Amino acid sequence: MTEPDKAELQRLAQLVEVNRERLQSLEQQIRSLEGIKLEQEHAMEALGAISEDGEKGAMIPLGAGVQVVADIQPDAGAVVDIGSRIQAEKTREEAIQILSKRNEDLLGILQSINQEYRDLENHVVELANTFNETVDGMQIKEPKQNQPDQAETPVPRRRSRRKRGTELTLDD
Repeated sequence: MTEPDKAELQRLAQLVEVNRERLQSLEQQIRSLEGIKLEQEHAMEALGAISEDGEKGAMIPLGAGVQVVADIQPDAGAVVDIGSRIQAEKTREEAIQILSKRNEDLLGILQSINQEYRDLENHVVELANTFNETVDGMQIKEPKQNQPDQAETPVPRRRSRRKRGTELTLDD
């Protein structure tokens, strides 16, 4: 195998690895955004479940399995983060509208990231196929190159010493 062939294989293997890492990063972003979307949907459902007459003895979750029992007044609103960690009190209906708008925006972002994920996934498959085709092409050529002519005497080739595990493969 010639040096340019090895360099090309290493370049392809590195591209596959870098793009696989990007896929994992996108996958993590998708999971995170879906979690946020689900949390907002739960908040909208909870706000919508509060009667116009208020609620007596409603259980408000604080987290870690702890809840507080509270009475919700008929005209009580909700405190909503309106951006940059600034919170404002809004009516329950306004809070639901804000969360609904956020979820619409989030859905657009999720669709965009999912499309990017699919495109990148296809690119990784193409790179992996190119890598495999290149390796297959080299294996076909190699036996012909390794058969010396009977008139030629083979020149012993000095093998470079490498530490074990320093060559990149598709699995790296």
